[in-house]
Amino acid sequence: MDILRKIEEHREEEHRLKWEGTFAEYLELIKERPHVAQSAHSRVYNMIKDAGIDEVDGKKRYNFFSQQMYGLEESLERLVEEYFHPAAKRLDVRKRILLLMGPVSGGKSTLVAMLKRGLEQYSRTERGSIYSIKGCPMHEDPLHLIPNHLREEFFQEYGIRIEGNLSPLNLMRLEKEYGGRIEDVIVERIVLSEDRRVGIGTFSPSDPKSQDIADLTGSIDFSTIAEYGSESDPRAYRFDGELNKANRGMMEFQEMLKCDEKFLWHLLSLTQEGNFKAGRFALISADELIVAHTNEAEYRSFISNKKNEALHSRIIVMPVPYNLKVSEEERIYQKMIKESDVYNVHIAPHTLRVAAMFTILTRLKEPKKGDIDLIKKMRLYDGEAVEGFNQVDVEEMKKEFTDEGMTGIDPRYVINRISSAIIRKENPSINALDVLRSLKDGLDQHASISNEDRERFMNYISIARREYDEIAKKEVQKAFVYSYEESAKTLMNNYLDNVEAFCNKNKMRDPLTGEEMNPDEKLMRSIEEQIGISENAKRAFREEILIRISAYARKGQRFDYNSHERLREAIQKKLFADLKDVVKITTSSKTPDEVQLKKVNEVVARLIEEHGYNSTSANDLLRYVGSLLNR
Repeated sequence: MDILRKIEEHREEEHRLKWEGTFAEYLELIKERPHVAQSAHSRVYNMIKDAGIDEVDGKKRYNFFSQQMYGLEESLERLVEEYFHPAAKRLDVRKRILLLMGPVSGGKSTLVAMLKRGLEQYSRTERGSIYSIKGCPMHEDPLHLIPNHLREEFFQEYGIRIEGNLSPLNLMRLEKEYGGRIEDVIVERIVLSEDRRVGIGTFSPSDPKSQDIADLTGSIDFSTIAEYGSESDPRAYRFDGELNKANRGMMEFQEMLKCDEKFLWHLLSLTQEGNFKAGRFALISADELIVAHTNEAEYRSFISNKKNEALHSRIIVMPVPYNLKVSEEERIYQKMIKESDVYNVHIAPHTLRVAAMFTILTRLKEPKKGDIDLIKKMRLYDGEAVEGFNQVDVEEMKKEFTDEGMTGIDPRYVINRISSAIIRKENPSINALDVLRSLKDGLDQHASISNEDRERFMNYISIARREYDEIAKKEVQKAFVYSYEESAKTLMNNYLDNVEAFCNKNKMRDPLTGEEMNPDEKLMRSIEEQIGISENAKRAFREEILIRISAYARKGQRFDYNSHERLREAIQKKLFADLKDVVKITTSSKTPDEVQLKKVNEVVARLIEEHGYNSTSANDLLRYVGSLLNR
């Protein structure tokens, strides 16, 4: 019954959105709310802006795209600031077709779909409301009713510029239905809808021999010619082409560059002058955003053809590369899996991250500087701290290759291989090794990958495997150290006592004999070396620890095992190194004794409760790490 109630609420909402009045009443409305008369480009820009803008690391992040588009913040910022924003200000950019160019499965179609769905929702809001001449198949702007010679005066009074002329059909209706009385013409509010073909259109090219230009511009209704007496009577014309129906909103031109030339000629006039030719009529005005998308190979072929020069000058190309951040790629996979029928399958922690590492490596270009490798570059791009590098270095790397991200493995391929790994497993659980194995098998079967690329990609799978080995060992390390938590705390307290004595140049006292002795340098270095603290940096690190302890004390807080992240990591690594033999025996023993079994159960429980594994994946992880340690 809940769904029926919501259907009723939706019906009530549809009724609430309805508005109808005379043109005179519409003028009063736009005097109060001038934004109602905004252009299609302005409406798209305001829709994006009204969703909110955050600033992350000095770059704008548009909330409108954040739920669907991952890792493309720079491309999206460029799209908004270099196209939508100036187009909204009526600058010449709005007279260009927006062409999204990028590799397959890079997000172009998703981006266009978001704009279309967003416009549908935005037109239902007060800020995005749209009004048209009632009964017009093109949902024409009511302001077209204002005669040209009065438009400058209208601008002075209302501050709104009018572009476009009244369509042939509405020109006839004005005379025949309203007796030329513009103020009496009925205006209504419309809600954009692709399904109902209101303000949003999609054109997809088919066989050039069979496709008719009427698909774009409408056609003569031969059944009415006898009634109206002429093909030039607008009432005998169906204004139902995609350019007609997309008026006031946007039209997606799928695979535009594959179209026959005669279809593209209509776009020349539409983009430059805001009108197009249809039937035996004067030019028909249209206010719409045209978005096309293509891949790089087709675009290069298009611009190399001299015949296309006129259209080329009316296109703004916006590259939409692949995402280059591991964490964002992981989010893409999570979204795609969530939308599939395998959303309830257990995927072990780090599985998607390891797959994302492989994918990002295939998209990155080898750095020109010898002091950085692909792994470091991948981490820097993902926002991780890499010793010896900063944000300036990252920006320089991005400038090295302007086409970085335009090639590599696409997300669909990875999801297909993850799906294959899921289907193969008898139990509903997969881990990183299953996915890496599936990716490797897929490369052998991938016909479009060259032998050179296949060899390179195989190497990236090996790199991703090594990264996973380190992650797996750390996971088990944390779980084991937790089982020896008291040992970890004792080791830390012992280290802190020695650090305090070292920094204050004091002696320590043996708890058994009571005799004085120097701080245990060997113990301190054995811990510090676990996190790469050099001999030269040890004093600074120890003093930083003491400062942190003092800061906690001033606040009345106790410095404990979790108070300093790097120290905790060092203690864990040191303890794990000391326990390595125990871990080896415990994880690899086929017949563990009672003590070993207890430890294994504790570690498995820890992995399940704290790290997100299930029983199968936790035991698989333990066995794998045991085999790594025994090599």
